Amino acid sequence: MIKPIRTLVVDDEPYSRKELIHLLKEHPAIQIAGEADSGEQAVVKCTQLQPDVVFLDIEMPGMNGLEAARALQQLKKVPDIVFATAYPEFAAEAFRYEAVHYLLKPFEEGDIAVTVSRLEKALKSFPEAAIKHSGKLAVEHEGDIFYLDPNDILYVTREEKTSKIVTMEHEYEVKTPMKELEARFSEFPFFRIHKSFLVHLDYINKLTPWFNGAYQLELKGRKEVLPVSRNYVKELRQQLEL
Repeated sequence: MIKPIRTLVVDDEPYSRKELIHLLKEHPAIQIAGEADSGEQAVVKCTQLQPDVVFLDIEMPGMNGLEAARALQQLKKVPDIVFATAYPEFAAEAFRYEAVHYLLKPFEEGDIAVTVSRLEKALKSFPEAAIKHSGKLAVEHEGDIFYLDPNDILYVTREEKTSKIVTMEHEYEVKTPMKELEARFSEFPFFRIHKSFLVHLDYINKLTPWFNGAYQLELKGRKEVLPVSRNYVKELRQQLEL
């Protein structure tokens, strides 16, 4: 079995976005991690989802695809980029961002197949058996070192210069930054709901509308409520709901 290529599809036109997703799903190597309708949203979702590749439209209102590609180069994990556009004249500039491929609309099945093949070679997909199994998180508490299974962690929050790791039974404080913890948990179902909160999706019990499009979140077995920033609400619901 081949490790799936986590893919984000970005296009401000819903029909074009859905068509591309449909064509990509025909290839077992591709796993659709999410979708976005603007360059700004693409940057946010790449930070959250850390996809392997982004299919990126160019002509979009606000931040266009080229500007989004430039912003993506600054991320800790830089995804591969496939530009997908109706305008061939942007090709020369697009390849300055080391694009894997440049797809022209309307999309053709043959072109999609070529693109997926290039992605497989570029990402050097390998058998799942060869994937390094995720270990446990070592945290020091009262002089002892505890090894936490990430699936036992309900959420992580950042308070000033300390990250607090919350399980059902205990809370641990570590100096490790949130971004580093999020990267370590990339193989597990964690989701950033706020700049200061990272939550295990399996423990989410309830979402309640709050104000200005934000929500509050309740976890199984916990009394506290956590804030969900409005920028993360839509993608969170997509991750949670059938």
